[in-house]
Order: sequence, then C-alpha cells, then structure tokens
Amino acid sequence: MPCFLRWSLLSTSLFVSLYAHATPAGNLPLMPWPQQVEQPKGGGSLALNNRLAIRITGDDLPGAVDRWRQRIGLQTGWQMLPQDANEAQPTIEITIARRVDPLPQLDSDESYSLKVSSAGVQLDAATRFGAMRGMETLLQLVQNGRQNSGIPYVSIHDSPRFPWRGILIDSARHFMPLETIRRQIDGIAAARMNVFHWHLTDDQGWRFASTHFPQLQEKGSDGLFYSQDQMREIVRYAADRGVRVVPEIDLPGHATALAVAMPELISAPGPYQIERGWGVFKPLLDPSNEQVYQFVDTLVGEVAAVFPDPWLHIGGDEVDATQWKASPHIQAFMQQKGLKDEHALQAYFNQRVEKILQKHHRQMLGWDEIAHPDLPKSILIQSWQGQDALGEVSKNGYRGILSAGFYLDQAQPASYHYRNEVYPVGLNGQDRLQKDDTAQSWQFTMPRLKGSAVKGSFTLIERDGKWRGFIDFAGKSRRMVRDIDWLAPDRVTFTVDTWMGEFSPVVLLADDKMSGYMLVGNVRYPAQGSRLKEVPVGLQPSVPDEQQMKDNLLGGEAALWAEIVNPQVIDVRLWPRAFVVAERLWSAKDVTNQQNMYRRLAAVDSWSAVSVGLQQHAQAQTQMIRLANGSSTVPLQIFAEALEPAQYYTRQHLKFQAGHYDLNEPLNRLADVLPAESDKIRELNLQVEKLTANRGDRQAMQAIRHQLRLWQQNIPEVMPLLAQNYPLQPLRPVAEQLQEVSSMGLSLLDAMEENRTFGANEVAAMHAKLDKAAETQDEVVLALVYPIEKLLRAGAPG
Repeated sequence: MPCFLRWSLLSTSLFVSLYAHATPAGNLPLMPWPQQVEQPKGGGSLALNNRLAIRITGDDLPGAVDRWRQRIGLQTGWQMLPQDANEAQPTIEITIARRVDPLPQLDSDESYSLKVSSAGVQLDAATRFGAMRGMETLLQLVQNGRQNSGIPYVSIHDSPRFPWRGILIDSARHFMPLETIRRQIDGIAAARMNVFHWHLTDDQGWRFASTHFPQLQEKGSDGLFYSQDQMREIVRYAADRGVRVVPEIDLPGHATALAVAMPELISAPGPYQIERGWGVFKPLLDPSNEQVYQFVDTLVGEVAAVFPDPWLHIGGDEVDATQWKASPHIQAFMQQKGLKDEHALQAYFNQRVEKILQKHHRQMLGWDEIAHPDLPKSILIQSWQGQDALGEVSKNGYRGILSAGFYLDQAQPASYHYRNEVYPVGLNGQDRLQKDDTAQSWQFTMPRLKGSAVKGSFTLIERDGKWRGFIDFAGKSRRMVRDIDWLAPDRVTFTVDTWMGEFSPVVLLADDKMSGYMLVGNVRYPAQGSRLKEVPVGLQPSVPDEQQMKDNLLGGEAALWAEIVNPQVIDVRLWPRAFVVAERLWSAKDVTNQQNMYRRLAAVDSWSAVSVGLQQHAQAQTQMIRLANGSSTVPLQIFAEALEPAQYYTRQHLKFQAGHYDLNEPLNRLADVLPAESDKIRELNLQVEKLTANRGDRQAMQAIRHQLRLWQQNIPEVMPLLAQNYPLQPLRPVAEQLQEVSSMGLSLLDAMEENRTFGANEVAAMHAKLDKAAETQDEVVLALVYPIEKLLRAGAPG
C-alpha cells in the first residue's frame, strides 16, 4: 500500500487535530506551520538517545544522514555514537517514492508525511526534496524534557502553498564571504524555503569572475569577487539542501562597476569609478551598440555554465534614462527603430537579451520594470512595487513573485511581514457609501527625509456609531484601514499596512485643517492637510480572478539589500524574521494568528541558533562586547531592550541627509545590532492592553511595574558605559529619557491603583515629554514611549 494512502487510513479516534482551518494550536514549536497536524489524544513522545540511527531508501542523499545526526547532537548536547549500518530497526526511517534529478527545480515535489510513534519515526516523501523539508520539521520537534530528549507523537501531512520561496542576498554592496553565504543557505533550507537569489553585480561591485572578460573583476570589484569554482561549490552546497541558486546580473542599469571595466559598452564615454555611495546612478549599457549584445551573449554563456538553474535574473530596475536622452546616436537609433520613449528602448533591449537567454536555455527573471507586452509570457516578474503591480502582471498572463512587504533590510515588526499576502485583495465594496453613512475626507502631505513627500487622502465613514475607512495614497490603489480610534472628539488614529510599513496617522482635525504626525513603523513624520469637500474617487486594487492568481503567482522572496548590512550583522537582520516570510509562503493562507506566530517564532529563534548554526545571537553579543568596551554587557543589553532601530528606511534617509550614505559609513552603532522590534516592548504592550481593558488585572499591573523598575534601576549602571565608548555617547540623552519615561509609567500605575486622575495640564506636560522622547536619536527610537502613551491615554481625564 502506498505510504500516503496508508497514512490516510489512520483511525481518527486515535488522533486529535491541532487546529481548525490550519490554525496552529498546542505547543508544537513548528515554523512554517504544516498543512495538517494531528496528535494522539493521550500525548506521549518517542525517547531518543545518542545511538539514534537514520535510514534512507529510495534515493541517495550523500552526507545528509551525518549532517542530520550531528544537528540532533547539537540540539541534545550529545556526542553521537557512530551509526550502525546493520541496525535492524532505525529510529528514523525515510522512504522516498521516486528518484529525481538532484538539482532542485521550480516544480520539484516537496510534499511529505511524518509519523512519530512508539515504533519510531516514519518519514515518507515523494522525492528527496520532500524528505529534506520533512527532516527540518522533525528537527524542530526534538525537545529536551524533564527526563529525556524526545519527539512528541504526531502525524503530519505537508506540502508548500507556493513553489517559489526565497531570500535575496546582496553581495554587491557589502561583499559576503563564502562561509557567510553557506550559513544563510543553511537557514534558507531550515525555513523550508528553496531559492537563494544571489545579487552579484551592481554599481558598487562586480562579484562574478569572468574568464572571457577578466577586467570586470580586476577593475570592478576591489578584489572582492567569487571565482567560478567557488560559485559552483555554492550551487552544490545549496542543491544538497534542496535550494536553488538564482544569479542576478544587472542589465542595463546599476552598471557603474561594469562601466569602470568596459566603458566602451556604456551610453556615455566616462571615465568611471566604482561607486561608493548608495542610490541610483546614471551609467547604462548602450542598446544601440551591437557589441553590447555580443558581450551579453558571452557573459550569459559563462553564467549559465556556473549556475544550472533555468532562471537568470537580469535586474532591469531603476533605469535612469539620462544618458540615453542625452545621446544623439541613441536618440537617432530610437527614431530608426520606431521606439517612442526610453521605456520602449529598454523593452527593445530586453527583447534582445531574452533571445540570448533562450539560446543558452535560460528564462528571463527581472524586477517590475521589465514588464512589457512585447516580451514573451515565459518571463517572470519579481515585484518590489507591490500587489497592484503583481495583479496586473497576473491579469496579463505573465507570472510573478512578490518581494514588496518582505524587505528584511528594513526594520519592520514580524507581524507586518506576516500580514503580507501574495494574492492581491479587493475591497469587496467596503469603500462604497451606503444609506445612512456619514463620511469625511481629508487630504494630507507627509514630507520624508529623502525623496518626494507622501501625499494622499483618507476617508472616515460612520454609521450607527461604528467607523470604517479607507486611504488613497497618490498613484496607488485604495486600502481599507483598521483600528479607527477617536482619541478625542477632534483627534483620531487608525492603522493601515503600506509599502513603507505599518502606517498610523495621529492627527488633529479642526476648523477644516489637519495637523499631527504619521507614525511609519515606530517613527513619527510630521504631516499636515485639510478637509476635502467630496469623497475622492480613488483607484481600486488590481485583483485577478482566482485561476489567474493560482496559475501565475508563484510565491515570493524576502529581500536583504546590503546598504546597511555587512557580514558582521547579516544574521541579526535576517533571522529569525525570515521564518515569518517562509511561513507566509509555505503555510495555508488562513494561518494568521499573530500571537501564536510570535510564540513559535521565539522557539524557532532559539532552535535555529543551536541546530542550524545561525548567528543572530552570536553576532549581537559580539557587537555588544565591543560596544561595552571591556565592561559587562548586561547593563547595555537591558538598556537595549527598551529601544528599536528606526523603522522603514528612516536610518538610510538619516545617513543620506548627513552625507554618510555610502560604503565608508561604519555599521558600528547600537542600532546596527538591535533586533527589528523589541520583544520586551511588544510583551509590555500586551500587558498594557490587558490592564487598560481591566484595571483590576493585578498580574498585568505587576508585570508592567517590574519591567519599568528594571529599566529605571539600570540607568545608573548603563550611563558610565555609554560615556566610555564614542559610538554610544549619542545615546546618553536616550538613557535619561528612558529613566524619565519609566518613572512616568510607574506614576501612572500608582494613579490607577489609587483610582486617581491627573489634571489636564499634567496630562499635557506628560504628552509633551513623550513627544520629545519619541524623536529618533542616533538612528534608534525609545520604543517604551508607545506603551506608556497608551497608559496615559487610559488615565487621562474625560
């Protein structure tokens, strides 16, 4: 009887489902959450020891058994004894239904079934790739209990929701050593993702060693590049873990490093130097020059010989057409070819490149900007512009993957990434005004630290005392907002997820004028506006039909651009948040409980450091030791728990304003090792919400009081440490504000206990102090401001 059929006949009376509609429950520390999980009603677990044996039948996975046993040894602390090849009854039996090419493909079958019982572990998989995914699930289940190490009895049937689940790592801006790359591949596999997207060329460096054009790495890399043998070794390493390697060679833009080596291919004569700054730069390949296509042909042949994956990423984004517009011969070429504008010229270039890729048996992958009706449906669009762009791609019969909302180089809460859905979602008429609705619309302008101001409008609709609303950002589709809260009769806040992150206006609406700020992540941006006379028409989201989405939207990738990421902090930025993206791409669509996600994320955070060898904790600790400058790191760590790095692109924009947005800017601040969000602040927020909902909740009261006292009492310990190391000195005012805000929080708790309120002037003074403490300082935010602000609002008069 086939293994999958055999398992489907298990008596339902013996097992209990852990969820309804795939919602995780129980205490299993699994992430991504499988499609189907059942545990026996009586519980129980399989005890393990250091003689544990693993047997694989149906395919060969060289090195896998030793690697998996070694990881179990790391998780349990055991020295594993040599495996007995003659073991009659191995502890873990892996049965693979069919042998396939060891190179993973887009359509590789990754399904598996896993049963843990008193008889041992049976892992059945359709292919080697399902076996790999199933073993990662099994390794997450290994637990060290009171009496022994074991695996809970469980039955799992699992397969991914999307076939394309990846992580982009940028080796062009900050070079990443091979050991760093291998470790991230281990993490990709552990998260049951299957694509390592390797960004190899950009304005700041050419990392692909060419044999035909050695000047590329000789002149365009500062000596930091990968040999072809090294890249082949990475491909082998990844394939052994079921991970595809998709290279990205940027064409025709992001070409400064290429221009240094081969200026004859560029649209303006130069001379050029490797770019040290971050941003969008002018060098572009010349589409009118036949030598360019000969170069691309030869280069693609080299890339294809190193990377066997059928997809080759050409970039294609952020083309500054200045050189093309300024070139008489390129303008003449466009006129000759009937190309009406520079977008059409790029499409012409991409058509030529696509044919070259076909010649080398490769398919074109690129960013949103390559989308054009003149290109064949075989291309794949990676979207940084978001679900609307992806919706149009799908409607037009092209395939796409999503990266917008999964940018891990931005500091964002895990919950923001977790809510990011690949499939575009419509409004279902919620924005339409109905009888008895009362609506008010307000236009706003929010200047940013870099780039043009964000403009738009929001509309709030009331009926029978209940509120709903939507927001229209200029040039983007309408989105419904959530959590509308009138803080006062003329003061409102609400929340909506945007391309910038979580976006929450906190604004005063009075005399047809709007003032206040927009909270983007954890950073306040001043904003102003005015009331509109009519409700805007707005743009509806672009939503394909179900079949178009199913056929054309293949998944997504987390992106880790390296402007403020280097090898010393890469793990801090990627892990464990990448597991959240992995779950969104693997698990059922309705696995959305955020609190449950955070509980499992904490478990996988610890597991990944021990079992996989990821270094998010080790890297943070190393940098803390450096910053402590010979002193104990404990006061600095306690201090850091009240802080968060400024979210969205605020840190990058601050560096730009200061003239430091370049390779010379050291990544040596406390902001560089802070996690994207503070777990202590998130937990404190939950306790504050409990207390404000029920002032008699003594447990919540005590938890808040304990944490605030800890921060308050730590200030005398951390202040000398901040003074003794120059990267920490700018944070001394933050420490002073932490002490003041902690004291304010304790005073608010005292008032709650004594059923005492503050006067309006006292409340105003406290709000002013919180407003000052909320300002970004040395690229960090005192995140404690936000739970204390909730306490203050709950205790304010009126």
